[in-house]
Amino acid sequence: MERRHFLNLAALAPLALQAAPALAQQKPAKKGVMFMNRIAPSTSELFIADADGGNERKLLADSQYEYDAAVSADGQWVVFTSERNGDGQSDIFRAKIDGTGIEPLVLGAAMDDAAAISPDGGKIAFVSTREGFDTNIWVLDIASKTLTNLTDKPEIKGDLDFPHGFFRPQWSPDGQWIAFTSDRNTPWRGHDETKGWEHTQALSIYAIRPDGTGFRRLAYRADYCLGSPKWSPDGKKIVYYEITTEGTWGARRPEYIGRVESQIVETDLESGVRKALTTGPGLKVVPQYLPDGDVGYLVKGGPNEGLSYVSGKAPVKRPFLRNPVWTPDGKHVIYEKVGFKTRPVFKKLYSWDPNNEYHFLDVFPLMARDGTLVFTDKQTGNASVVTMKPDGSDRRVVYDADKGGLDPMMVKKGLAGAFQPAWSADSQWIVFGLGNWFGTRATGKATIFRIKRDGTGLEQLTDGTVNSGFPSFSLDGKSIVYRVWGEGELGLRIMDLKTKQVRVLTKMLDNLPGFSPDGKRIVFTRKIDTVNYEVYTIRPDGTDLRRLTRDEGSDGHAVWSNDGRILWSAARYGFRDEAALYDNTFQQYGQIWVMNADGSDKHQITDSKWEDSMPLYLPNKG
Repeated sequence: MERRHFLNLAALAPLALQAAPALAQQKPAKKGVMFMNRIAPSTSELFIADADGGNERKLLADSQYEYDAAVSADGQWVVFTSERNGDGQSDIFRAKIDGTGIEPLVLGAAMDDAAAISPDGGKIAFVSTREGFDTNIWVLDIASKTLTNLTDKPEIKGDLDFPHGFFRPQWSPDGQWIAFTSDRNTPWRGHDETKGWEHTQALSIYAIRPDGTGFRRLAYRADYCLGSPKWSPDGKKIVYYEITTEGTWGARRPEYIGRVESQIVETDLESGVRKALTTGPGLKVVPQYLPDGDVGYLVKGGPNEGLSYVSGKAPVKRPFLRNPVWTPDGKHVIYEKVGFKTRPVFKKLYSWDPNNEYHFLDVFPLMARDGTLVFTDKQTGNASVVTMKPDGSDRRVVYDADKGGLDPMMVKKGLAGAFQPAWSADSQWIVFGLGNWFGTRATGKATIFRIKRDGTGLEQLTDGTVNSGFPSFSLDGKSIVYRVWGEGELGLRIMDLKTKQVRVLTKMLDNLPGFSPDGKRIVFTRKIDTVNYEVYTIRPDGTDLRRLTRDEGSDGHAVWSNDGRILWSAARYGFRDEAALYDNTFQQYGQIWVMNADGSDKHQITDSKWEDSMPLYLPNKG
């Protein structure tokens, strides 16, 4: 386990990852560019409406990218998370209930989110990754600006090899307690009985006093995830949603909409008696007690998406509505409305690295030696192979995936396409895999092709009998490495492109191989047990196997930078929010890291709430 010892302040200082507010004002002069992919809503704005859904309007006078609102007990203030300081950079603001008077409360390079106002209005509790990247519950005294971390204690965090995040704080009516959820001391677990790479989440509900004492568990159910607790007006009960641990995978995947169900549950804090307030289908989340004794909640996804009530009162059906919160008098409801159009290619993102600007790009990007980009337009198109110059000009579809006979629904879900295109060293050829990937690889075919950069000369390299993909050219252009997946066929293979002879490089559950810029090593991801993936390198002749990462949270999707370092996606700090509340994502806990080729000098270079991956550094010419 290598969670903490290499994350020293000296190593992090150049990246300004946990900066004071002043450091968030970044220098305009940048030395380079990193392209990366992000899976997150493209738009998110706060709205307010009457309780029956009528009179809907934008909440804020200056509406930008906001979410996770909360209302003060007197109904005069709203706190919310905003990314107005940069795409991916979440800070906490407040505004008057009429949407005016917007002002920052918590700023900085860390992820700050999910604030709740104390009953007296003098403090907020919120989630933050400041001071070490773990999600903890913090309290801000608004008048003094004093910040206190409530959960960063060994006896509270539990086993650091396991998940240990803390989410969604809520004040008790008397201000003496803060309830929240946590996955502390729960094992890492993949979906589909650990077959899947992506993690599920098991949450319990806890409480702590605002001074950090009195930590205790309020509610737990084995193999379930309990989320988004709210106190009853008298402080004697809590209400929350309850979903199976396995269901937290389907709750964030569009192909499972309508098939995942959860219930709204209430627990009496004195007796511990649990009572289900709902039954039947539907993904029901973020409940809240209302002044009339009813409980409102969100139905997420499906034909009934919108606001619903335990009493059976008429629902308010409204698509893409998320995280509702009712005002204390019950007359109004505030929520965010999200959109899922893809970010424009090259859209500027917030950068946690003062030496580079971050920009959005589609998946599997790679740069040829002549400076041409290639990538799969999985989010911006139909999962075809596309080339363009780094300034966005000269865009060409080199291979149209629609001609590959793929299932359009699998392409739309991101499970099929022309994946991981890779350049030859002379910049004239592109090799790629065409077919079915990820969860569909066991039953779907995938074949490797190469094609000239002008779209001619398409050549099939594998026969399709074994799912083959994720290829990479050797430095001399005479061979490729790729992975196979099938009955009795696992691991990495190297093909001689002249003779088409194939030799076995590895026989383990290995994936995503890539030749280093000097051609001397191959980086790849290996599944080492039922839930854990790690980054390895090996020589092309099969010697000198090296394991570079050691963490229970999984590491993968490793790629080389042009200067011979390795970038990859890591889950070691776990989820940044309750998994069931995300949309259209796979690994929303994934953040981008970089290390030297020998595994030294590991450090994290993104710190957002969202799934960040697929990095590509452009060669530094400045």
